[in-house]
Amino acid sequence: MDNSVISALAALAGAMIGGLTSVLASWMTQRTVARAQWLAQDKVRRQELYKEFLEDASKCYIDALQHDKADIPALVSLYAKIGRMRVLSSPKVVASAEQIAKKTLDAYLEPDRGFLELRDMVNSGAIDVLSKFSAACREEFETLQSVQL
Repeated sequence: MDNSVISALAALAGAMIGGLTSVLASWMTQRTVARAQWLAQDKVRRQELYKEFLEDASKCYIDALQHDKADIPALVSLYAKIGRMRVLSSPKVVASAEQIAKKTLDAYLEPDRGFLELRDMVNSGAIDVLSKFSAACREEFETLQSVQL
């Protein structure tokens, strides 16, 4: 073979390898950015769901402590959020949410509590049914943070 042909083939191979490397690097960068955006959106989606659940669950639980007639629409909303959690969340978060719903339903069957009884429950910490759920959510977010890094 002629030296000029070998040089031309070497130059062509080098250009192909350089182009392929550039395309591969660009693809990897786009993939990493897309994954980071997806994880950030997933975290925001979960935060919003958990915030709504905490608000609804606290309202339902207080209503259950004060009334014997269930607020069916509020309970349906609570269970709908638990259903969404089954798709998005860890089993520990879902189990904690289900415990809150169970305690809320059980509270409707107990005698109504007056303001003084509610105050005593607050002072003793007995009214806080959301702490395990909050801790499970925090744990889940810490796990998501370590995955994102």
